[in-house]
Amino acid sequence: MNASLLCHVCCGECVAAILEPLSRFGRYAVFFYNPNIQPLIEFRRRATSVQVLADHEHLTLLMDGRYDPKDFLRRLASWDRPERCLSCYRLRLAETARVAAEKGYGAITTTLLASVHQDHEAVRRIGQEEAAARGLAFHYEDWRSLAAHGHEEAKRRLLYRQQYCGCLFSEEERFAPTRLHLYKGNDRGNGPG
Repeated sequence: MNASLLCHVCCGECVAAILEPLSRFGRYAVFFYNPNIQPLIEFRRRATSVQVLADHEHLTLLMDGRYDPKDFLRRLASWDRPERCLSCYRLRLAETARVAAEKGYGAITTTLLASVHQDHEAVRRIGQEEAAARGLAFHYEDWRSLAAHGHEEAKRRLLYRQQYCGCLFSEEERFAPTRLHLYKGNDRGNGPG
């Protein structure tokens, strides 16, 4: 395949999953743009894991390090699923398409396609719309079968592995039903009191 591609990336683990498929492109770069990731420490962990992997693999990385959760929250159509996720996909893929067109790439894709938790049909539709609006192609490939490989590579490379999609709402959805990370300061280890 002799094409140029800008790949939106959300974390080092997902990039590690698709390094081999990305290598089929004649020219490609990875683009970290994730205003959805909250809180700030989580944003920094994910950005750093992408930077570490890009440095190690000699990847061309375009890093958008802006952290503005208020702007992200204002842009959401709703705080509920699925509208929240659709807004988030559109925000990130629109910016990926804008940067790709500006930098001379012919197509875009995203590591969201390596996640078993994302709505692939919605990502594909929105990706195609945003790419077409900039005169680009959207490369769809179902990389979910590579998710376990990405997880193992992240462990092997000591990359940060996130526990939720990115926004505060997804963090709540992930941890609300668990007692994970609760205070363990008393003898019983099950919370204060």
